[in-house]
Amino acid sequence: MTTSLGAKIKRHRQEKGYSLDKLAELTDSSKSYIWELENRDARKPSGEKLTRIAQALEVTTDYLLDESEEPGDAVLKEAFFRKFSKLTVEDQEKISQMIDMWGRKG
Repeated sequence: MTTSLGAKIKRHRQEKGYSLDKLAELTDSSKSYIWELENRDARKPSGEKLTRIAQALEVTTDYLLDESEEPGDAVLKEAFFRKFSKLTVEDQEKISQMIDMWGRKG
């Protein structure tokens, strides 16, 4: 089954509980622009806009452009790593320590 860019944006926006206004704010876009992306397949965002939308929705641009329905494991890991990379060094270290502790269980 194929899923359009607009349908993916809308689904992930709703899953995150974002209004059109909120996603527009997070991506430095207008509410009407986001609505058009979701509802009119003719709109094609620029690479910069697509990147901002993907980051706000915690997916990758490749996933948004791919017609597959669900984000795969690699997409989710890449989105997580992108968020992790933006943390302070101190917070990255804390998370690394937590992962190490969880890895010792078992």
